[in-house]
Amino acid sequence: MENNIKNKVIVITGASSGMGEAAAKHLAELGATVVLGARRAEKIEQLAKQINETGGKALAVKADVIHLEQVKNLVDTAVKQFGKVDVILNNAGIMPLSPMDRINVEEWNSMIDVNIKGVLNGIAAVLPYMKEQKFGQIINTASVAGHKVFNGSAVYSATKYAVRALTEGLRMEVKPYNIRTTIVCPGAVKTELLEHISEADIQQANKDYVGEVGISPDSFARVVAFAISQPEDVDINEVIFRPTAQEM
Repeated sequence: MENNIKNKVIVITGASSGMGEAAAKHLAELGATVVLGARRAEKIEQLAKQINETGGKALAVKADVIHLEQVKNLVDTAVKQFGKVDVILNNAGIMPLSPMDRINVEEWNSMIDVNIKGVLNGIAAVLPYMKEQKFGQIINTASVAGHKVFNGSAVYSATKYAVRALTEGLRMEVKPYNIRTTIVCPGAVKTELLEHISEADIQQANKDYVGEVGISPDSFARVVAFAISQPEDVDINEVIFRPTAQEM
């Protein structure tokens, strides 16, 4: 896989923990230059330091994906520092699951802002560069919940269905620019997303389930690397992966 990953400049949002952190480490080990974006500057600065000290190449740029100017700064900084951007991994996301009758409107809006608008901001920031350079890959993190709705997931699933629709529309539109697009749909992966579920019963049920069947964020990192590693004339458009034990 290293052959088509080495020396690529890869921007990653939501890089401070979980799947984004795992992807950053793995891609750096495969020879990519990773530009890390997240709200928690101290986390990504520590991660960048760790990658650089172990022979990789990383740069941390504080960025909250709900703010277009911050995502543009993340991408602009990558281009200024390294001359190009080969890949953006729009990975930032939140998952405060709850039944709709609990009317958690603020959480609904937050999911729309981060999970949908955040992806759009990433696309808006990177697309002008990729159109001009006539190459690139846009990878958007969706979810198995973007294919199936389960108890408490209605709004979260809606945002992930939206990511899939946006990415498929983008795929059709960017063919003249030789840009690849990929949707990655993880199943139960052990990350801190579960810590942000405010409804105690829903949080516990999901922690119990993911604790039983969930797999490491490294699984996501390997899938992302697989999609990037393909020859430039091969476009991996969507990957769904789950723990072998997951029935949903």
